[in-house]
Amino acid sequence: MPKNKKESSSSDSDEGPVDRNPVPSKKAKMGKSDDSKTSSRTDDKEPTWVLAGTKLVKVREFKGKCYVDIREFYEKNGQLLPGKKGISLNPEQWRKLLSIGDEVNEAVSSMC
Repeated sequence: MPKNKKESSSSDSDEGPVDRNPVPSKKAKMGKSDDSKTSSRTDDKEPTWVLAGTKLVKVREFKGKCYVDIREFYEKNGQLLPGKKGISLNPEQWRKLLSIGDEVNEAVSSMC
């Protein structure tokens, strides 16, 4: 009987599996298309920079405190929303990260 069930189901499409939630292009989401600038800051209400695709850096306030949020975002109903993948650093942690930047760059250069 499962064989008959499989044969009786029909599909209007022969294109195979389709991603029902394709990732919109960076230009469509961010509203900027000038790749010649070194900064990729957007015109958002929160200072925002695009790392790549939907990976963003934002300076934002959450529960009355300021954070540097490095996070992967997703689109829902035309809005970019923060996803689970990411990290929020308070200003002290952000400054510490910046202070070790040269050491991290050296390690990346020697390993990658």
